[in-house]
Amino acid sequence: TPLHCLAGTKEAAFIYAVTAAGLVHAVTRSCSAGNVTECSCDTRLQSGGSASEGWHWGGCSDDIHYGMSFSRSFLDLPIRNATGKSGSGLAVMNLHNNEAGRQAVAKLMSVDCRCHGVSGSCAVKTCWKTMSSFEKIGRFLKDKYENSIQISDKLRKKLRRKEKSQRKIPIQKDDLLYVNKSPNYCVEDQKLGIPGTQGRECNRTSEGPDGCNLLCCGRGYNTHVVRHVERCDCKFVWCCYVRCRRCETMTDVHTCK
Repeated sequence: TPLHCLAGTKEAAFIYAVTAAGLVHAVTRSCSAGNVTECSCDTRLQSGGSASEGWHWGGCSDDIHYGMSFSRSFLDLPIRNATGKSGSGLAVMNLHNNEAGRQAVAKLMSVDCRCHGVSGSCAVKTCWKTMSSFEKIGRFLKDKYENSIQISDKLRKKLRRKEKSQRKIPIQKDDLLYVNKSPNYCVEDQKLGIPGTQGRECNRTSEGPDGCNLLCCGRGYNTHVVRHVERCDCKFVWCCYVRCRRCETMTDVHTCK
């Protein structure tokens, strides 16, 4: 769906955040792999560690600082340039959501270690910082999307919660923000580029987002039988060909009304 059609929604917030996070992740991975001349591993950790605890920094720690800087330049500068020095409220919100994506990568950094010692003992450990898998970062941002915060539609430079009773609760850097309620994705809207869910295949037994109850938006679903024909029980015959049986299976397919 075109992003401008969903401006200010929680879906747009997620797209801004996951794009910014993805750029940090991809650039930083390339830095660690030695594929980018402007950056490499994070060398600031090399001399540190704890000798008393038997470990030291080593290896190639992911240097997310360059990735974060690149993401800000690539994604934030066009928004700032387009809105001028004062900046519109919507732009300020989009910049916040970009940064929330980057903060997710930083927040989920972890420490990996490798043991050294005689006969596999762990007398000394070499440790380095590494980014989490992008799948884990995506799940974190999905959770932030589910708990995104609606802010006041009177957008200024300072972003405020829409609920007056909650305005004293600070907005965190990694929170996702939206101003406009989402459109109804259940029903087709060609103007917004929303295809709706009519005719979508669903899983009758699933309670998740692919389940018929949720995906069909309470309209119910149709069931029809589909016949599958495929080769099966294949065996190699000397010499030299493969002989297979022709197997047919019948499966129920459910589609939203």
